[in-house]
Amino acid sequence: MNSFSEQCLDMARSMLAHNLDAINADGTVTPIPGESPRSDEPGHVAFALGEYYRATGETTLKGYDLIDLAARTITAQAFTEPAGENGVAYASLGLLSFGPSKERNPVWERLVEETRQKLDKLLLTRSDYDNYWQAFNIAKAVCRYSLGLSKKDETSRLIERLAERIEQTSSAGFFDDVEKGYGGHFNLYGVMTLVFTRSALQLHANSALRERKLPTLRTYAEKYIKLMPDMVRPDGLGWAYGRAAGAYGQMHCITLILQGLRDGWIPDDQKNKYFDILRRLFYYFFQTYLDQEHGFLDIRDDERTAYASHTTRMANFDAARYLCQWSRLAKTVQMPDNVKVEPARTSGRFVIFDKSNRKEQGLFLYRDAESGLQVQLPLVSSGVDCTADNLPFPHSPGVFDWPNNVYLPVMTPELTFGENVTLPAFYGQKCVTGLGLKNSFYFRYEQPELINTKEEIVKGLGSVKVQWTFTGSKISAEFAYTVKNQVQLDKFRFALVIGAPHSKYRMPTSPALGPHGHRCSVLKDDFHANWAETEVVSADPVYRTNYGKLHYVQMFTRDHPLIMRPGQVYRLAVSFDPELTVAGA
Repeated sequence: MNSFSEQCLDMARSMLAHNLDAINADGTVTPIPGESPRSDEPGHVAFALGEYYRATGETTLKGYDLIDLAARTITAQAFTEPAGENGVAYASLGLLSFGPSKERNPVWERLVEETRQKLDKLLLTRSDYDNYWQAFNIAKAVCRYSLGLSKKDETSRLIERLAERIEQTSSAGFFDDVEKGYGGHFNLYGVMTLVFTRSALQLHANSALRERKLPTLRTYAEKYIKLMPDMVRPDGLGWAYGRAAGAYGQMHCITLILQGLRDGWIPDDQKNKYFDILRRLFYYFFQTYLDQEHGFLDIRDDERTAYASHTTRMANFDAARYLCQWSRLAKTVQMPDNVKVEPARTSGRFVIFDKSNRKEQGLFLYRDAESGLQVQLPLVSSGVDCTADNLPFPHSPGVFDWPNNVYLPVMTPELTFGENVTLPAFYGQKCVTGLGLKNSFYFRYEQPELINTKEEIVKGLGSVKVQWTFTGSKISAEFAYTVKNQVQLDKFRFALVIGAPHSKYRMPTSPALGPHGHRCSVLKDDFHANWAETEVVSADPVYRTNYGKLHYVQMFTRDHPLIMRPGQVYRLAVSFDPELTVAGA
């Protein structure tokens, strides 16, 4: 599919051309107005320039000397204080992209001796990580050995350590991006870690070692690849929940599938299905994040936002890097020009991320073929900060939206007991899914001990049982609470938000809410709450999503005490029958 390959390369050229002038003489990067620079941005730039060189063999673009710019950004990254291993890892792979050894690397030749010595020292420095930063250690080891700065190759040992940590924290072999909290922070960074590690291995000077370690990566990458058919929406939306989704939810997933096709990790009889998924993922990325008039990535504007720490500059250089990779990979995998569209089918399944006596965590994926409704319902840890992005409700941008980067109990009851603000989130036990009446799918779990928003178990307080039921486009949820001793509930909240797809950056086939909205009904309410007056948040910059603007927040709340007694079950049962339409052209 050379047309796809050339299209990716054209987009990469355009993105780089629009952002190269932001690289300063000292190699630092000037942010766009209203944003602050990141310390690891020079490294991201260097890797993007390296991938462009690998894809094209060109050393100039728009009158800029790419060899010189790469040397400047690598130098800037090397002398950034304090040194960040993330930036150094990106810079090291950028350097390696220009040549497999320092004797034949034009960028290495441009570096002064002081920079070379500093890089050597930084590439040797190791910190032991449980989270996605372990991938940066692997990249640094690949670079140090491949450039000939060391005769000892640590790559194999570090990849095995990565695998050991995955096995320690997930019974099912998914990547736990370990943070503070209850544990089980299963998010998009699992895909990113595997994609980044695979990219690093591709640059390794010892191809025999690469072939030896690929089966290890395959063990874990295949698990995410198998998620994609049930995760990617008909309009092409990819990974939608958790931090750093949005544009990266498309880019990481596209790269993973292309790498899987290149390495033979996807069986021949499944390839057409994944070509169709790739096509949808790419067009969603193209339509919703690319300013097609000017040719750069637009992740943050008056209607939407992105993960708080992701800058527009970094996203543009990352996108350019990925586009160059896609261009090369598309040629390797021989993508067809015409892809047979796989017919949608109604399905519901719970993907287990971790199952132990202490906790069960996973992702419930539901799709209704007739209405086109498709949701991702995660039951995972939030890591450091509890935000709406990770809460266990049906995530479906345009239909069931949530504010990005901020906390709000969206479609999730929040019970406050003194200093403990509790949620039926983060973990479950006895997770069960199956078929119910009228061809419905259900997902049940319980929490034998309530947990607060700091992800601390509140022992001896009470328990909750949760059931979500999906019948066609209709969804219902029941939350049944019991307490162990008489206790005072100080506050109860349950939030609904109504948003809309972006007015400009959107797929015409993306689902949206019609005038009647969610058509929410409260079937049972033992908390005696009331609907508060609808809050209009259209002008509030805090209430934005990765995909469009939020307009209304409606809170079902009880703000005066309720004495909860043992032996009594307190239920909240709600149903939703969203009026579905499409975003339009």
